Amino acid sequence: MKNESEPTNQGRRDFLGAAAGLTAAAVAPGMVLHTVDSEAAAPTGGVSDAHRWGLLVDTSKCADGCTACVDACDQENGLNLQSQPLGDDELKWQNQRATWIRKVKLQDNLTGQVTNLPLMCQHCEHPPCVDVCPTGASFKRADGIVMVDRHTCIGCRYCMMACPYKARSFIHEQVDQKLTRAPRGKGCVESCNLCAHRLDTGDISTACADACSAEGHQALVFGDLKDPTGPLRQALAKKPNRQIRQDLGLNTGVRYAGI
Repeated sequence: MKNESEPTNQGRRDFLGAAAGLTAAAVAPGMVLHTVDSEAAAPTGGVSDAHRWGLLVDTSKCADGCTACVDACDQENGLNLQSQPLGDDELKWQNQRATWIRKVKLQDNLTGQVTNLPLMCQHCEHPPCVDVCPTGASFKRADGIVMVDRHTCIGCRYCMMACPYKARSFIHEQVDQKLTRAPRGKGCVESCNLCAHRLDTGDISTACADACSAEGHQALVFGDLKDPTGPLRQALAKKPNRQIRQDLGLNTGVRYAGI
């Protein structure tokens, strides 16, 4: 016997198929679902321990007053979209706004020599932030990048207290503007992730290193610590370098020359 509901079901299937093909659909006032170019965003493969990504910072080439790496990081991750809350004083805002890279000045008490260096998450092999996180939101990828899962971060800030580099920021205010590749939200902790979104699509670079090179300083070298022929290992072999707080035995992925 012929099913009388068949035309209705077919029409429903046609409607659902057409709806699925839309590039964006309004699902609620002020909310829009976006699709992403699958070719541009497709990962090149799963993360593995075949690589360990890191940076060399040559402080002898880091120019005083230059903020190219900081500005590039802000733009790459949407931190430049932050706005000072109405009524907050400037000092409070500067202390609380999220910063993934900050420029630090060191002065030798004996010689008076001043050294400039960018300081960010050091991507430790044994990260204290991961050890103290009660939910597992702080984690280390197989390729050595230390990250925060914003879906499981409860904002306790234990990781911030455990980090010896003061490398993490807490989002105090509602985030009205953010990038798709770098979601951010009030009540979460965040920090440098070595531009993992680039690496996951095959772009072996970071915004900070690219910006430093574009300025002609070449103070930042990014690469694979496990590749003996790569640019990072070659740069490390040419200059004496060290970890900041090497006494902690964290085996950081970021190394410094000239200090």
